[in-house]
Amino acid sequence: MSRLDLTLRLVQGTGRVSVAELSRRLGVSEMTVRRDLDALETRGLVRRVRGGAVPSRLPEEGAGFDTRQSWQAATKDRLAAATAEMVPPGSHVLLDAGTTTAHLAEHLAACAPLTVTVLSLQAATLLADRPGIELLIVGGRSRPGERSLVGPLALRTLQSLAFDVFVMSIGGVHAEHGWSEFSVDDAAVKQSGLAQATRTIAVADATKLGVRAFSQVAPLDAVERFVTDAAARDTATHPGGPRTLEALREAGVDTVLV
Repeated sequence: MSRLDLTLRLVQGTGRVSVAELSRRLGVSEMTVRRDLDALETRGLVRRVRGGAVPSRLPEEGAGFDTRQSWQAATKDRLAAATAEMVPPGSHVLLDAGTTTAHLAEHLAACAPLTVTVLSLQAATLLADRPGIELLIVGGRSRPGERSLVGPLALRTLQSLAFDVFVMSIGGVHAEHGWSEFSVDDAAVKQSGLAQATRTIAVADATKLGVRAFSQVAPLDAVERFVTDAAARDTATHPGGPRTLEALREAGVDTVLV
């Protein structure tokens, strides 16, 4: 299901996108893209047009975070639990926005004491009033439909802080093009997080491997560790998975499959 997440975000991010372009960016066949667009159109999230698709509604009308939150929920929760175990108690943590890191917010409570700075309103709600969690909320503009905090105010706040660990969600990771995001604003915030953290753990489900999103965040070696699901090794279901895993290891990224 999570490939639908990527397809939806690419359609929303460009306004109109062709089947051929989606095939290239997602690393899957055009037939697969057409099936996914049909599924999204059935849900009322995109509208098929000749050769491609356009959004049927804007993200602020509910086709963003809320729509994607339940997709691949069990996999994302498993990734989140494994990632939380890598965060030492007492750390200053920067927690990225995204559906997978929303699951992670739930698991971080067990790692207390922690000081957690969040880049999403969803994570802030989940961590508020948790014993042992000192919660800091980055200011800035909340992206409609995504609940991620972006813009100059968010960047200035991040630049004034230092973190032991940045847990970064990601839209795409590609052997040649590195880490990338669908939004220029989100990419800028991630770049600041990378610069202010001693180490970065990236976490994403296997459908993100082999994907080149719109805005490059950083080269592969900017991240110390990457957590994804074991399905990434299966070329039948994730064509870009094995090649991306190989490139990550060559770049010195500790890759953990769960």
